[in-house]
Amino acid sequence: MNRDNDRGKIIGRRAILLGGGKLALISALVGRMYYLQVVEAGKYAVLADENRINLRLLPPPRGRILDRNGVPMAVNQQNYRVVIVSEQTDDLDDTLDALSTIIPINDHDRARIARDAKRHRSFVPVTVRENLSWEDVARIEINTPDLPGVMIDVGQSRNYPLEGLGAHLLGYVSAVSEADLQSSTDPLLELPGFRIGKAGVERVYDLALRGKGGTSQVEVNAVGRTIRELKRDEGEPGLDLNLTIDLELQQFAAQRLGQESAAAVVLDIHSGDILVMASTPSFDPNAFNRGLTSDEWRELISNPRSPLTNKAIAGQYPPGSTFKLMTAMAALESGAITADQRVFCPGQMSLGNITLHCWKKTGHGALDLVGGIKNSCDVYFYEIARRAGFERIAEMAKRFGLGTPLGLDVPGERGGIIPDKAWKRATLGQPWYPGETPINAIGQGYVLATPLQLAVMCARLANGGKAVEPHLARDIVQGVHAVPRQAPAWPDLGVSRQTLTLVRRGMTAVVNEPGGTAYSVRIKDEGMMMAAKTGSAQVKRISVRERESGVKKQDELAWKDRDHALFIAYAPEPEPRYACCVVVEHGMHGASAAGPVARDILIEVQKRYGQRTVQTAPDRPRDQDGLAQHDHDHDHGEHGDHG
Repeated sequence: MNRDNDRGKIIGRRAILLGGGKLALISALVGRMYYLQVVEAGKYAVLADENRINLRLLPPPRGRILDRNGVPMAVNQQNYRVVIVSEQTDDLDDTLDALSTIIPINDHDRARIARDAKRHRSFVPVTVRENLSWEDVARIEINTPDLPGVMIDVGQSRNYPLEGLGAHLLGYVSAVSEADLQSSTDPLLELPGFRIGKAGVERVYDLALRGKGGTSQVEVNAVGRTIRELKRDEGEPGLDLNLTIDLELQQFAAQRLGQESAAAVVLDIHSGDILVMASTPSFDPNAFNRGLTSDEWRELISNPRSPLTNKAIAGQYPPGSTFKLMTAMAALESGAITADQRVFCPGQMSLGNITLHCWKKTGHGALDLVGGIKNSCDVYFYEIARRAGFERIAEMAKRFGLGTPLGLDVPGERGGIIPDKAWKRATLGQPWYPGETPINAIGQGYVLATPLQLAVMCARLANGGKAVEPHLARDIVQGVHAVPRQAPAWPDLGVSRQTLTLVRRGMTAVVNEPGGTAYSVRIKDEGMMMAAKTGSAQVKRISVRERESGVKKQDELAWKDRDHALFIAYAPEPEPRYACCVVVEHGMHGASAAGPVARDILIEVQKRYGQRTVQTAPDRPRDQDGLAQHDHDHDHGEHGDHG
């Protein structure tokens, strides 16, 4: 009996313990369920929605690029592309084989498609080809029953309607590279097919042109397939960017340059607006957007006329006789010469044990400063450079924009070279020799400049010695917004009005007085008179033996050995508004190759934007003070450019 009682007690205790344990477990479970369903309800509702709702990024429309008059230079257009969904095909390779009979698909495309198909889920479309023509779209649509998983999709792509016109300054857009992804945190760059600016204005203002991405909330099932769209935010389109370029003038300049390896720049001397920046030959930026073939790339990089180079800002040339204006101002400002002092030119000049030659073998006789500029007499500038010293000439050239980049809002600008003693010692480890001063003073030797720099030099000379700076964007871009550019107050360069007047008088004589090196290209239209300076930059050094045996004429040399032709000008005189520089590579003579182009461009600019009320060019032009120019003791026979 006692044994039964003991057993009952044991079973009772165990039942109580087991029941208590169960009660504790049930309490814990109920508590946990309460915690999850009540206390943490909001958190898990969000997580459930995140599993059910996907937030997808939408690329914004890229901002357009317009000229100063609102004419589109870069726009967006519908981009028809063919995509393939791998889960809807029995065999991806077989479908691509069938599709390749309609549109070309090379081995590179096949490898990319296979790689993308493996990276993404099987129901995600993979791009096969972009930028399809309407004929391609029609052929694919007709054959869709035999192309399982293939469909046409419509997006946007960048288009440059004028193709090569302005390609160097606009640049182009291209696919995002690994380096781009590593250097940016913008999620837009991770979107398939997204393109960013890779060169020119497209690159400099890429963030503003890119805009801000939108979002799309879509409901998906357990495997991520889209069921429906719940909400859409289109984001913020890219900024429409207005340039200072006048498209019609740009087109006119490009047509005048033709297929020469050349560049032309025109800017407003007061505001710094660049109206023309042409570089020829050019290229089609649309090819970079759609993807260059290996043959197209090979043709571009092997062309000796360098179509990919923006010669206006990256072409560095000896400025030749256009640089003599800097030598003249440095000599005047330093007091090394006066306006009336004459230098006799017998056709050559001895300096130590070397003989320096003038372009005119018989010499120019006695010339003052205006006569020296008008005739581009080498001996005159050899002598005044010897008196002034090249350090002063270099300092003056730097004041007028030579020797360093001008900070233009487009990549690729080069700074040229204005040498001095410190530069030569640092660069070549050599001292400056006296014989180098006269050579560099006429724009040869080590001196290099870009067409843009020469145009700015001319503008600063014409606007009264103000440090005008060039720009391409009409507004100042801050982030993704544009702020109107205020009227600039350019700093003064510290050059006397008398010096500027004398040099401008010489430039006026170059074109408008008989005997001037560019008299043949003067502007005869009333009120449009220009002032200019010619230049011919030697490419191939002439040895003493070649000179003694008779140097070949320029047109007898190989194209790559011929002199470069340069021409700088401003108009209208005496109240200038526009400055122009034209450089024709291996064009031989500034007056005959570059001068007519610059003249025609300046006429077109003045016709388009009006002109000052000035008198037609008289036989003896007047300076800014209305003083008639004086006669000079030299020949007045018309000749070509020998600068």
